[in-house]
Parts: sequence; C-alpha cells; structure tokens
Amino acid sequence: MTRALLIVDVQNDFTEGGALAVAGGDALASKVSALLAERATDYDVIVASRDWHDAESDNGGHISAQPDYVDTWPVHCVAGTEGADYDPLLDTTAVTHHVRKGQGIPAYSMFEGVTESGERTAEILTAHGVTDADVVGIATDHCVRASALDAIAHGIRVRVLTDLVAGVAVEASEAALAELAHAGAVLAPVSG
Repeated sequence: MTRALLIVDVQNDFTEGGALAVAGGDALASKVSALLAERATDYDVIVASRDWHDAESDNGGHISAQPDYVDTWPVHCVAGTEGADYDPLLDTTAVTHHVRKGQGIPAYSMFEGVTESGERTAEILTAHGVTDADVVGIATDHCVRASALDAIAHGIRVRVLTDLVAGVAVEASEAALAELAHAGAVLAPVSG
C-alpha cells in the first residue's frame, strides 16, 4: 500500500480574514501542520493544492462582480498575491508536490491543477503507485468534495479526515460528506 496525503486549498483567502473565509480555517491549518509534524513519514507523497486565478480575467466565468456563491465567486486567490499564499499556520516543509488550479478556468478539484513543471495530480499519484489517500483541507462542500471524488474516480481508496476539513455551509458540508461516503470514501477523524 502506498499512501498519499492530499491537502486541499489551505490558503489565506479561505481562512479567517480572507476574501472567502471559512470559519475554522486557521485552526484547520494548525491541525494539518500538527499532523505533518507527527506523521508525515506515514505518507509516500504529500500533494498540496492552491487556487491560482488569473488577475486579468474572470477565469472562465468563475469570478464575478455579482457572485451567486454557487458557480460564481468574488475575486479570490489571485496568482502571486497574499490571498493565494498558503495560510501561514500551514507548515508546507513536508509537501512533496505543489499544485495550482483554476489558472484562467473554473477548477474545484486538485486533479484539475498542475505543478510548475506541468505534472497533474493523477500523474503524480500514478507515478508513485498511490493506492490510498487521506484528504484534508478547505472547503468540504466544494474543493475537498471535488478532489476526493476525483481521487475515487482514479481508483484510489480515499479516507476523508473529518476533523481536518472545514466547509462553507454546515448543511452543504454534511451533504458533501454523505456523497463521498456513498461514493466509497471512509469518513474518519485523524486519530481513527
């Protein structure tokens, strides 16, 4: 068994004070750092994703001056800005691959992103023979959901660490977790 940790979008614009802040984002960043400090060696590959939107476009309709918060969003995670940086409470020292997604297009799943050298998440996981992945990050009801579903679609056994995810809305996050469980993901706390 080869295990990966997939860290989804733990970025300044998604944590307290950010353009699309999720309650508990900073605490989540600290908890993921604690996991990495204690158990990074449990993982053969650690992939972290970030939204990385173009500044000079609406990114395929993803960014809007009148967002509906379903398909369109206010300006967030613009490439090269502080909002797109990892939350400072997230220690990325152990991360083996950094993926940027949403570069000019709407993208929720880390599988839609690429590294600076052009590798896609699926290629990274396949190259390392990953069979199992733990998924953590922001937001449960959007990018965590999409990333975990894509991991399952790629034949990876997924475990969502339920105490290391934070969502935009309680009901939508509960629905996302139920959908992931139905798709075959195991839902468990990090200690589980």
